[in-house]
Amino acid sequence: MSYQALYRVWRPQRFQDIAGQTAITQTLRNALIQEKTSHAYLFTGPRGTGKTSAAKIFAKAINCPNLSDGEPCNECETCQAITTGQLNDVIEIDAASNNGVEEIRDIRDKAKYAPTQAEYKVYIIDEVHMLSTGAFNALLKTLEEPPKNVVFILATTEPHKIPLTIISRTQRFDFKRISVRDICDRMEYILGQEKIRFEDDSLKVIARAAEGGMRDALSILDQAISFGDDVVMMENAMAVTGSLTQERLIEFFNSIIQYNTEKGLSLVQEILAEGKDVARFVEDIILFSRDLLVYQQAPQKADILESAHVDESFVALSQAVDSQVLYEVISTLNETQREMRLTSHADVYIEVATVKLTQLRVAPTAAASLAGQALTASPEVTADSPRMSELEAELMQMKKKMQEMMANGSVQPAEKAKKKTQAPTKGAFKPNSTAIYKVLEIATKDDLVQLKDVWPDLLNMLSVTQRAVMKASTPVAASPNGLIVSFEYDILCQKATNDNELIEAVSEYLRRLIGHSPQMICVPAEQWPTIRSTYIKQNKDKMKAKKAAPNQSVPSTEKASENVPVQKGNQGDWESLDQLIPTDEEEIEEAKEEKDDPIVSQAMQMFGSEIVEVRND
Repeated sequence: MSYQALYRVWRPQRFQDIAGQTAITQTLRNALIQEKTSHAYLFTGPRGTGKTSAAKIFAKAINCPNLSDGEPCNECETCQAITTGQLNDVIEIDAASNNGVEEIRDIRDKAKYAPTQAEYKVYIIDEVHMLSTGAFNALLKTLEEPPKNVVFILATTEPHKIPLTIISRTQRFDFKRISVRDICDRMEYILGQEKIRFEDDSLKVIARAAEGGMRDALSILDQAISFGDDVVMMENAMAVTGSLTQERLIEFFNSIIQYNTEKGLSLVQEILAEGKDVARFVEDIILFSRDLLVYQQAPQKADILESAHVDESFVALSQAVDSQVLYEVISTLNETQREMRLTSHADVYIEVATVKLTQLRVAPTAAASLAGQALTASPEVTADSPRMSELEAELMQMKKKMQEMMANGSVQPAEKAKKKTQAPTKGAFKPNSTAIYKVLEIATKDDLVQLKDVWPDLLNMLSVTQRAVMKASTPVAASPNGLIVSFEYDILCQKATNDNELIEAVSEYLRRLIGHSPQMICVPAEQWPTIRSTYIKQNKDKMKAKKAAPNQSVPSTEKASENVPVQKGNQGDWESLDQLIPTDEEEIEEAKEEKDDPIVSQAMQMFGSEIVEVRND
């Protein structure tokens, strides 16, 4: 066969051809230019993101006699031999089928011999996590004291399975999922070179279906080209990927908010009759629900939407649907996904879920009711309409009255009112303060730093649905057996707390990454400073009582704090505790008077002393 797949024909041959990995490629190019290359590299990341391609390009560049700006020439005999796989000094090994001790010992013995044709002998070991424990041990000594002019490049999609002793002897580069924009740009370039016509929206559909993998995107693009007879159209891309148009998704959500079960079931039957994959259908609805939630909470963050594009119908739907409805949609369909894995009649479960969602009764908020009326209203309110001018005038009058009331002292500014009302709003998520305090009693900064380092790896290990929930989360405190995670949005915090499968997955994946499995406790970001400050104040009171009665018995948590070295700080040290101690003026003065307090010193060791500014969108 003369035809080759697009991902083989258009495999990157230079660093600048690798899409979406600018930081990595620039680092490697600079190392080659400055002649500061390492003896061992570890390339990690999802499939199809350029790990093996980067390894081959690096092997060409380090051996190319005509290196220019860190890029191989691809014209010399050495470069062409590496491209065709005919250079004996560049050895590619598949660790999945060569994972025994004997194979690695053979590599170790042959690595001692000098290269025959090129300047460096390069070993590229793909899927290195498949090596056995004995094979890793055989490789360890060679990585620690490699022979001269030998470079090892290890590639893997599962870095948590590689021993830390191996990782510590390599330079690690984490290849990230390629963005939709970068994938589209690369496909546009390829289609331009191949002189194939296409629609821009069709490339976006393919890029989203690829889930961050360039190889997957080019494979789908190949199918779309064949399906459309050398033309990539929107309909062809939707048919090949099994995706739903945004119009269909909006129709489905309209049937939910209108409680129209018949319309919802008819739409599901139409979609299934068109041959759409049920699992893909459910996944599209979950991701679309996530996009609606994100847009509701932070409209300015439209650039992080996964699948939706912001148009008039999307904005209208985001205003009409209640956030509680979206939460129920995600929860119900997540449960449906689990049930579908265990049955051969997946269509039954999506139909049941549709009936349940279209009969869902959630008390709508005032804003949602108004937005729902706006959806069905015939006259549109535009920027130039008289109604809009009236609303703007009323808004200006309200602002003016508020400023007058604040000037008279009858209304407090928002910042002061917020400080005095520390209680959470009605209906807000209430975290488990008792469990949080137990974690804080033995929390250390080292545990927190370790978890922050592996947090991106943890998110990549989660499923798409779980990653959508955890995307806006940050670890804020940690102990050997506990982890406190802050969420930007209350609804995601509540979702994570009630999802036992997610909590177990986080605990299990952390066990693989750091060797132990702390239990995750969720807390909203806006409530975390209050909980933290309350804990510190309570412990300060205990310390004062201990000083007043030095001969009395001391609880174990206070004894532990005695072993923490007290930091004799200056004025600047106290100012750096803004994130630990409330910023009321009286409390700051009290803190300055007690600047040698061991509890504060212990708090600094738990959370760090850097200034952190918390901003609510």
